Amino acid sequence: MTCSPLPPDLSGTPPSHPDRSPGAAPLAARPLRQAVDWAIVSRRSVRAFLPTPVDLAEVHAILDVARHAASGMNTQPWRVHVLMGSARERLSAAIAAVDNDGDAAAALAEPYHYYPLEWVSPYVDRRRKVGWDLYGLLGIARGDKARMQAQHGRNYHFFDAPVGLIFTVSRALAAGSLLDYGMFLQSLMVAARARGLGTCPQVAFTRFHAVIHAELCIPATEMVVCGMGLGHADPARIENTLVTERESVESFTTYHA
Repeated sequence: MTCSPLPPDLSGTPPSHPDRSPGAAPLAARPLRQAVDWAIVSRRSVRAFLPTPVDLAEVHAILDVARHAASGMNTQPWRVHVLMGSARERLSAAIAAVDNDGDAAAALAEPYHYYPLEWVSPYVDRRRKVGWDLYGLLGIARGDKARMQAQHGRNYHFFDAPVGLIFTVSRALAAGSLLDYGMFLQSLMVAARARGLGTCPQVAFTRFHAVIHAELCIPATEMVVCGMGLGHADPARIENTLVTERESVESFTTYHA
């Protein structure tokens, strides 16, 4: 356990601060629009990463873009823990030890309810479909609890991503800050996608908030929001071919004039 992490060595790295002036677009209108749309639409939850390292300066640059996400009254509620190398491995091992202990795992409690306590349609239908679509690609049959557990356990290794991210928020804040956090996370994922990197946002980490707090020395005043794997997607892995279905604009939009 390292409670006094060394500051990252970013010496010699030019600052990546984006130009915030409205008229400073780096591309003409159409290619700019196409590039932004591509980064958003092509983003996927990557569930298998290559071991290819990601330079710390690149991680820093992505966070430098994401920090410009909107937040209510400019509260900027995000706190980020970047895990690489042995630090990532130690956290994964600590979580896996609890996850593999039936009694310890059963005693876990979520710091907040991400999912509803009682599922209703159409949300439960979408949840089931993406689950079975993934398991179908992996050849995991219904009722094969051992393989389901093993696949779910890969979450805690960040799906082998070389960079693991843990996000926390102050407990003094309210539900609106979680909305702000969503905008920050989306900004981070889009910035990563624009750099050819994949991500996987992972709420699975929240159950292990006590383990995460202990390993990373996170104060009790902070709450774990989620984790995320960051790295280069492995194109040879079948799970990375999963494309989730999305509803049409007409299905969720009402126009008023």
